[in-house]
Amino acid sequence: MAAEPIRETRTDNMMLNMGPSHPAMHGVIRIVVELDGETVVSSDTEIGYLHRAFEKEAENATYNQVFPYTDRLNYVSPIINNVGYALAVEKLLGLEVTERCKYIRVLMSEISRVCDHLTCIGASAMELGAMSAFLYMIEAREFLWELVEQVTGARLTIAYCRVGGVKADLPENFEQEVATRFQKVREVLKDVDGLLTRNRIFIERMDGVGVISKEEAIDYSFTGPMLRGCGVPYDVRKANPYLVYDQVSFEVPTQTGCDNYSRYLVRMAEIVQSMRIVEQCFPKMPKGPINVDHAGNVMEPADMVDTAKIGKTHDLPLIQLELSPNLEGLEKKQHREVMAPDKGVVLPAKNDTYGNIEGLMNHFMLIMEGWGIQPPVGEVYQAVEGANGELGYYVVSDGMDKPYRVRVRPPCFAFVAGLHKMIDGGMIADVIPTFGSINMIAGELDR
Repeated sequence: MAAEPIRETRTDNMMLNMGPSHPAMHGVIRIVVELDGETVVSSDTEIGYLHRAFEKEAENATYNQVFPYTDRLNYVSPIINNVGYALAVEKLLGLEVTERCKYIRVLMSEISRVCDHLTCIGASAMELGAMSAFLYMIEAREFLWELVEQVTGARLTIAYCRVGGVKADLPENFEQEVATRFQKVREVLKDVDGLLTRNRIFIERMDGVGVISKEEAIDYSFTGPMLRGCGVPYDVRKANPYLVYDQVSFEVPTQTGCDNYSRYLVRMAEIVQSMRIVEQCFPKMPKGPINVDHAGNVMEPADMVDTAKIGKTHDLPLIQLELSPNLEGLEKKQHREVMAPDKGVVLPAKNDTYGNIEGLMNHFMLIMEGWGIQPPVGEVYQAVEGANGELGYYVVSDGMDKPYRVRVRPPCFAFVAGLHKMIDGGMIADVIPTFGSINMIAGELDR
């Protein structure tokens, strides 16, 4: 009996949607992958599931009203967004903020950067099954979020900066609070380093995975830890120093593996450098006034208003105002340390707003529609080093009280554009750690 002919097996590649409902895609990204078995043959990334219209909204808000919108770009490190936008508008105005304000902005930006890196590393580890590392990192982030809340009054969407300064001065004993919490963060980092850095399973899932060459990273305009993980030591804080970054000492960590593991190591090292910057800021920061003015009296805002109404204004500028908790740090004695002395840009101290007619008029003019902050006609670009890389603001003024155009250069947009280079040819299971390593933040991606 003749043998049956061997039939040729025919296989077809499978098209698969990862996201937007996949938990690792966060509900905002869709990756269409073509699979040959478990190997990714090709991929296409689709964005736009969280379009926020930030740039259009900014055209319909006054310059200071844009700050809450910037919070929601990279909402994991919002203070850096605030600082970048504030610097852009101040550059347009030719405005120089106080030295103390510069240090406060740097200090709070670096705390925010640490929070961002803790979140990225912890979440990426969790998606690989390292739940303990995630819980440890989120605990460390909690220590720092409580610091942020002490300064800004909020934990996440903080709206702390103002054009010309910051919302309020640092609270008393803040340096001691930072030292205590940084010690706890360092203990957590040591634990996580022991859990992950030399863990065989973690290394095999990260080392040599998500590779993109240095040349391709540059071609795709990568910045931040993604570029430094390819061995390129580009950091806006070093390349184009702003605020007081040229007055503090820190290193720019790099790795040459060009893979997920290198990006993990870079972020771990950057956390250490950011805490180093914060600790240098305190002794270098000019001291603000800590005593009340010589009148030495404290008065409720309502009493101050009533006193002013009957003309008893002689000592009102010297009296300390008893503000509610959400307004603390805006008294006159702190105001002159953290806000630029420009009446055409900066709201007056609450003492003046409540205590004299000039301050009230100044406040009214700055918040009244059609008046407010009016930079000269022109355009500027200002870049800062965000947690993910270069965060740039391009602001155009037509001379009115609202920006004509606010364009954002978000760091992770370039990473998502180059994602296919990192996952094509790899395994479907490796899409998750690679996507986690780019730290995609949908708020700035789909701005």
